[in-house]
Amino acid sequence: MRHTYRCPLRWADLDLLGHVNNVVYVDYLQEARVDMLRTHGPAAHTGALAEGVVVVRHEVSYLAPLAFGFEPVTIESWVTEIRAATFTLAYEIFHERPDGERRVYARAKTVLTPYVFADERPRRLTPDERDSLAVFLEPDDPAPRVPLARVRPDVAAHAPVQVRFSDVDVYGHVNNVKYFEYLQEARILMVADLWRDLDPISLVVAQTDVDYRVPILFRPEPYDAWSWASRVGQRSATIESMILDGETVLARARVAIVFFDPRTERSVPPPEPYLEGLRSLLVS
Repeated sequence: MRHTYRCPLRWADLDLLGHVNNVVYVDYLQEARVDMLRTHGPAAHTGALAEGVVVVRHEVSYLAPLAFGFEPVTIESWVTEIRAATFTLAYEIFHERPDGERRVYARAKTVLTPYVFADERPRRLTPDERDSLAVFLEPDDPAPRVPLARVRPDVAAHAPVQVRFSDVDVYGHVNNVKYFEYLQEARILMVADLWRDLDPISLVVAQTDVDYRVPILFRPEPYDAWSWASRVGQRSATIESMILDGETVLARARVAIVFFDPRTERSVPPPEPYLEGLRSLLVS
């Protein structure tokens, strides 16, 4: 069984290209996930999993631009794996056409763990929670996952991460969606510096993978984001990032960016100076 959630679009969700921003998709996933666990999932029986979980990992594939409209976007959610202390949700974000075909904008997976916030520790799933999640279970064969970098390279570009009070949830942790925002800010600062003498150019995000390692807390001092390139192609590149508190890794990420022509809505090869700038931060 799959859970279906209808998510309205907001004008504020759009980026400079008139598309729903890549960060906002993760907000939509969170809305769908909470609705699923509150209304049809384990929370209907135990009250524990709707808010009492933390995100361990997000993997989001952006498949097509989503423009603003008054018709809500549909999000299907289901469970692909249940383990002792984690479970994995999959999602598909789409509009259904009159002929029944889907216009799919994104597919994603989230690994979650139940969490005891009073003790700041994860816990195991209870038998009741496992049984309730099993109603939504559609096992799949996950593709092998390339590990994210564990060490910051010397060539990485730095950006401060300033936590706003509104970034923090009721448990005092920065909400998982905000990490995508921090990574986006760091990436924009990085390319703005690399391309400061070049004309503006359009980019879109094709894939984002984030591992959440340690909760980020509200404080006046900024944290540190470091970003570098791990691949530079002719039309796209892969940017890896870390968010650190001193030497402590709080989150790791990998983002695939694509050079984009807004008129044709297709990828394009950029002029060579843009690629040269990215290669200056290239780490094998």
